[in-house]
Amino acid sequence: MHDPSATDTPPKRHLGSWALIAAVVAVTVGTFGYVGGWLAPHRLTPKRIVDQLQDNAGTFAGYRRNHAKGVCVTGYFDSNGHAQAYSSAEVFAAGRTPLVGRFAIPGSNPYAPDSSVPIRSMALRLAQANGQQWRTGMNSMPVFPVSTPQAFYDQLKAQQPDPATGKPDPAKVAAFFAAHPETAAFRAWAKTAKPSASFATENYWSLDAFVFVDSAGKRQAVRWRMVPEATDAGSDVDNSGNPDYLASDLAQRLSQGPLRWHLLVTLAQAGDPTNDATREWPADRPTIDAGTLVLEHTEPQESGPCRDINYDPLVLPDGIEASDDPLLPARSAAYADSYLRRTSEEAHLPGTAVAQPKPEAK
Repeated sequence: MHDPSATDTPPKRHLGSWALIAAVVAVTVGTFGYVGGWLAPHRLTPKRIVDQLQDNAGTFAGYRRNHAKGVCVTGYFDSNGHAQAYSSAEVFAAGRTPLVGRFAIPGSNPYAPDSSVPIRSMALRLAQANGQQWRTGMNSMPVFPVSTPQAFYDQLKAQQPDPATGKPDPAKVAAFFAAHPETAAFRAWAKTAKPSASFATENYWSLDAFVFVDSAGKRQAVRWRMVPEATDAGSDVDNSGNPDYLASDLAQRLSQGPLRWHLLVTLAQAGDPTNDATREWPADRPTIDAGTLVLEHTEPQESGPCRDINYDPLVLPDGIEASDDPLLPARSAAYADSYLRRTSEEAHLPGTAVAQPKPEAK
């Protein structure tokens, strides 16, 4: 059935609502980047996608090209052993695995007010005793707007600010949405999403599917999310007039003790899509509580341990593999491009004596 609101040239009365959704999506789509160099030069590349991010939002030397504003956290994952039946990864053996993480908000402006967007992100690097690592980036939304790198790029182009107004053209954004009905679930979420008062009270979803592999080689498609123990109660930080209230709230909460999330792993069943981050799996799918994420300390990202970490989602230990989701290699390639740009810039910032970090090995 034709949706009268999904037209190439929307009526003027709809432009305001399109602009509101576009504002949320604009800072969200930057969560992912695009693909590797095996494609022909005229196709999308990491450079083109990161260049487009810069065209849309500007360049801040030495900072990530997206999720630029954030804070470092440290702690550990306390596994209860329940996921060992599905994955041979050492991180799921009963016991603790140390981690360095990062909370952030989307966007390339490291000075943006925390209230500018309703989305928060959590990234983790878990270091196993055998030397392997698990890196994961999650977001406080249950679905991603688009399912392919090409759609991601087209969305960025549609949202590029008009030089005359400094804002995206609502008609172009509406035309993009009309051509991409798969964005409906995200748009519905974005209409009601509001900026939260704390990183500590958010759920964080993997969005992409992955594959757990057990010791016998059996494969199981999964998604995961972090579910907090904290509620909106527990922080007395005054957010009024404070553009950096998320960092203040986090420090205040951690001064009273560790913060905890439960790692819930959802098991896919036959027919559940593993290559489409715009679609949720049915709510009745089996879920495993794999253990508890415990965060103990926070530090500013400028000097903290998360600063030079590339949270590449394809850095995976034995027992966890990528699915067929095309956004995963896209994210990996763009993260690498962004990492090389910002660390090179940081090494040459006037008045600094920071050595250029060496690219990390997988």
